Amino acid sequence: MTDFDLGGVDSELADRVRAGLEEVEEHLRAALQSDYPFVAEPARHLVEAGGKRFRPLLVLLASEAGKAGSPGVVPAAVVVELTHLATLYHDDVIDEAVLRRGAPSANARWDNTVAILTGDLLFARASDILADLGPEAVRIQARTFERLVIGQIRETVGPGPEDDAVTHYLSVVADKTGSLIATSGRFGAMLAGASPEVVDLITRFAQHIGVAFQLADDVLDVVSDSRESGKTPGTDLREGIRTLPVLHALASADPADTELRQLLYSDLSQLDRRTRALALLRQSTAIEKALTDLTRYADEARTMLQPLPEGSLKDALGMLCDVVVSRSR
Repeated sequence: MTDFDLGGVDSELADRVRAGLEEVEEHLRAALQSDYPFVAEPARHLVEAGGKRFRPLLVLLASEAGKAGSPGVVPAAVVVELTHLATLYHDDVIDEAVLRRGAPSANARWDNTVAILTGDLLFARASDILADLGPEAVRIQARTFERLVIGQIRETVGPGPEDDAVTHYLSVVADKTGSLIATSGRFGAMLAGASPEVVDLITRFAQHIGVAFQLADDVLDVVSDSRESGKTPGTDLREGIRTLPVLHALASADPADTELRQLLYSDLSQLDRRTRALALLRQSTAIEKALTDLTRYADEARTMLQPLPEGSLKDALGMLCDVVVSRSR
């Protein structure tokens, strides 16, 4: 089930979404079965740790733009969640993470090789389900995965000397995170038979809300503790990943941020430096600037919903904008 509260949504729509999410959970567990326990255990690791299920939720909500309950909708929700989970296994290896969703990460519990191969297995299972959804769905997923990988590469390489660091970062987030969330919206609306105009509208909405969703995670990585976020605070700092709050802090001309800027340019693999940097970052105006950017993306996403007819779907998608912003505060 999703971590997102559906209490403010039309009760009949909420019931359909909850029922769909229960089906998604059943299909996720079925997709991760194996004759080999040493394969099944790491594959089930992150599914059993829970999660927000934001992408399946968006698939199911978007399907309300057409015929909710259409045969391909739940399988598509399973595909996007398996794809997302696979990227988490790979991300934790890249980031050398030790905690994910409040539990030891797969690479920490087993090792990097097991984590990478488990991610590959999840990609394979997602592709197997996807094949039944038709060639257009396969093409969309392939292009989504291309964007996702390019986003990861661009994040690793960093901005060029002529690039604005914040603009580059937001573009990376649009590819690395926004692409799969956009596809979640596209799959839901498309497989439910919504009109091409509505499919395009929901896809653009989902792309924007996907960027906002990641920016909220950026803020949470700084301001939350591990009980709230499910991962070790300051993970991005430790790995030298310059997320939006860090980029705003580095661009600050405020003398009060001098020590913070010096720390951010230093080796933050050392716990004492990282702890100090986190404390200073939490006190800086960089957090408010990041929240302003996050709110802008959520507001732009809400504006994109205007052509939709008034009703429970428009209300539910608008509620997502509020939830994404509020989870970072």
